[in-house]
Amino acid sequence: MTPAAPPQSLFQAIMRGARGQCPRCAGQSLFARWLRPVEQCAACGQDWRGHSADDFPPYIAIIITGHVMAPIIIALGLYTGMGWPMMMALCLAMTVTMVLGLLQPAKGGVIAMQWWLGMHGFARAPGRLLGPIGTSKGNDT
Repeated sequence: MTPAAPPQSLFQAIMRGARGQCPRCAGQSLFARWLRPVEQCAACGQDWRGHSADDFPPYIAIIITGHVMAPIIIALGLYTGMGWPMMMALCLAMTVTMVLGLLQPAKGGVIAMQWWLGMHGFARAPGRLLGPIGTSKGNDT
């Protein structure tokens, strides 16, 4: 796959990361396994070892899940004749599925944000220093 141009905004970089693509070039996968990022992008050479996503992706996944599930739980309780054991089983399955489904996109977005802003082990604001792929105006590794 031919790498795309570098992102023009923080939002574009975060969206690439959330899709599991390299935030810099969108040319390769950001993840080697489910939540383990690749060490280096095979397309553009960006080193991803400097990230420090830590606990922020689970917080994002939990907040989004909670805001989606709250009205569903309320509606199930008010408008269905479903027994509480069945409702709890259904809500538990939906909640676990949502949280697990949101973890990788949240982690990709957090890594992309850290890269764009030059946080932790990344060069100072590399997202703003990049020229076309293969050239850079500053230290981006």
